[in-house]
Amino acid sequence: MADHRNEEASLLLGRNPVREAIERSPRNIEKVMIQQEGGGQDLADIRRLASDAGLQVQFVPEGRLNQLARGLNHQGVAAYAAPVAYVDVNEMLESIAPTREDVTKRKPRILVLDEIQDPFNFGAILRTAVASGTDGVIVPQRNMAPLNAAAMKASAGTANRIAIARVANVGDTIYQLKERGYWVAGAAASGDVSVWDMDWDRPVAVVIGSEGKGIRHRILTECDYRVTIPMAGPAESLNASVAAGILLFAAGRHRSGA
Repeated sequence: MADHRNEEASLLLGRNPVREAIERSPRNIEKVMIQQEGGGQDLADIRRLASDAGLQVQFVPEGRLNQLARGLNHQGVAAYAAPVAYVDVNEMLESIAPTREDVTKRKPRILVLDEIQDPFNFGAILRTAVASGTDGVIVPQRNMAPLNAAAMKASAGTANRIAIARVANVGDTIYQLKERGYWVAGAAASGDVSVWDMDWDRPVAVVIGSEGKGIRHRILTECDYRVTIPMAGPAESLNASVAAGILLFAAGRHRSGA
């Protein structure tokens, strides 16, 4: 079957195209959708491949696939593919600063996003990360907004200008960052230090949590610092993309000499 794509949604349709995409470039797949009923062994094999690759699998009614396919033959399966290729986290960190000594000398800044749900927020955060000189972005494979057309639009095209790595376990990745010499600072409503008092003149990974719940508790406990943004007005919290912007530009002050 031909590799039919919905240009707006980066949609793959059909058993062979989806299977080949999972086998060849699983990091680029956002989500696999399989019809709830029927399908036989072929769809069971695709489900197994996707699960083994750590991909999100969603079972949907056949009508949902018909709606997405717009008359094309979906054969009971579809997948969303990211318009920008994700990179391997180890390759990204190696390219930024290959040794602990390099990390200490260069003082890179990494952004870790913990389950951001809104593609527009995701895109806006990527735009801020690029503008602030952030060296790379790490996101989880599951429960994360897709890097889709909406996110790309919100990023104003800057998603192509920064390395984005997708990982199976954010907690394990934070441990890896610490082993490489990074200090980990998580944004929190209440915490150890104000964003304005934090010593940012060091290698740092900034962690931003989801719009509603913030950083998951078990991830926050892995952070070296819980960084707060003092607010003079009666607002209880800030939008995730706004909070990311404040922390990333504060973290970047030492590079610009501000």
